[in-house]
Amino acid sequence: MMKDNFSKQAIDYSKFRPQYPEEMIQYVISFVADKSMALDLATGNGQVAHKLSAYFENVFATDISQKQLDNAIQAENIVYSKESAETTSFKNQQFDLIVVAQAVHWFNFEPFYKEIYRILKPNGIFAIIGYGLFSTNPDSDSILRHFYCDIVGPYWDAERRYLDENYETISFPFDEIPAKKFHNEFTWDFETLIGYLKTWSSVQHYITKNNQNPIDLIYDELKLSWQNNDKKVVFPLLLRIGKLVKED
Repeated sequence: MMKDNFSKQAIDYSKFRPQYPEEMIQYVISFVADKSMALDLATGNGQVAHKLSAYFENVFATDISQKQLDNAIQAENIVYSKESAETTSFKNQQFDLIVVAQAVHWFNFEPFYKEIYRILKPNGIFAIIGYGLFSTNPDSDSILRHFYCDIVGPYWDAERRYLDENYETISFPFDEIPAKKFHNEFTWDFETLIGYLKTWSSVQHYITKNNQNPIDLIYDELKLSWQNNDKKVVFPLLLRIGKLVKED
């Protein structure tokens, strides 16, 4: 079952986690023939579910964190429910599209994919999306990579490596469609940068173990660097798309 690493910072997660570009969402949807039913698993703050709701008649979204669901974006055609991705309450062959955003690395792959095979329609589309470590100006990058690798590095869950490996090393038992490359660019003030860092699970693990916020260790140096540079951030986006081809 997926780990619940994000309930404690659900409000910050909703406020500071970056959105996916509309171009990327439309690209994924372009492979879906019937836009009747979509599912966003481990929806978190509901940002992907909300984007899908503009294109699909009905969108379902699940998460194991009630606090995340309480802060999720609402729409008339979105139904949120608290349940795990490996064992859902949905009918066989219910969905035209199933998406997992920034979460598949937490799943138990074998039962998860068995469930996807059960609830995805024949020729339905399954998509994994996410984002890796962002880059910024060289000076701030140096501070942030030291923070990522050395300060909170030991506090990342083992599953984090799948993101560092761009989701290329996870199992993917589908007829894979070669996907375009995307990235996301923002201009962030310092408050937004710090807010985003606070959502990292490794930061929360560090606080729990040491009773200290590790961001404090770089705060002053990072603030000065941020003020003296362009405040641009670039996220590499991760995308794998597959079609479920079931044998007769």
